Amino acid sequence: MKNIVVLVSGGGTNLQALIDAEKRGEIKNGKITCVIASNFEAYALTRAKENGIATRVIPKKEYPDRGDYSREILKALNEEKADLIVYAGFMIILDETVSSAYPNQIMNVHPALIPSFCGPGYYGLKVHEAALEKGVKLAGATVHFANEICDGGPIILQGAIDVLDDDTPETLQKRVMEQVEWKLLPKAVSLFCEDRIVVEGNKTKILK
Repeated sequence: MKNIVVLVSGGGTNLQALIDAEKRGEIKNGKITCVIASNFEAYALTRAKENGIATRVIPKKEYPDRGDYSREILKALNEEKADLIVYAGFMIILDETVSSAYPNQIMNVHPALIPSFCGPGYYGLKVHEAALEKGVKLAGATVHFANEICDGGPIILQGAIDVLDDDTPETLQKRVMEQVEWKLLPKAVSLFCEDRIVVEGNKTKILK
């Protein structure tokens, strides 16, 4: 059984999707053992506590240097014996001290079809504002392995939905979350825990 440690910064809707999937038995050979938040106000902490999951808070504001913060997170991950780390609305890019210690063991979900609308500055509603401004006909989300490069790392799963003529950034964000992110992330986590993801260079293969 693999230990899944989830890193959060905000409301924790993706964390909730993982918790719900685990309760339904959809995450095979894995268990969420700890939630680490970057601030005490993150509602994701409440979600974790309500479901009996251990929590830790490592406030980003106490570590102005990215390297110092990354080393503190790494220490916590080691203490929690993490097998898989999931960024679930975690708004901080950790440096290579973490990604080198956990190569292809850190997973992130991005609310766009990478390589579109990704990288520095593309987060939250900004992603969907950019997509609508460009006039794309398909939107979606990408689950990928994370490293020290923003939205870098091999792509694991992608899913798409149609963009509607009357979509706003808010409506598009909601549909991408509900119809893509909340389904893809638990599926990718389960694939990892089942040892069904093979990384070759910057690509992945999913074993049957």
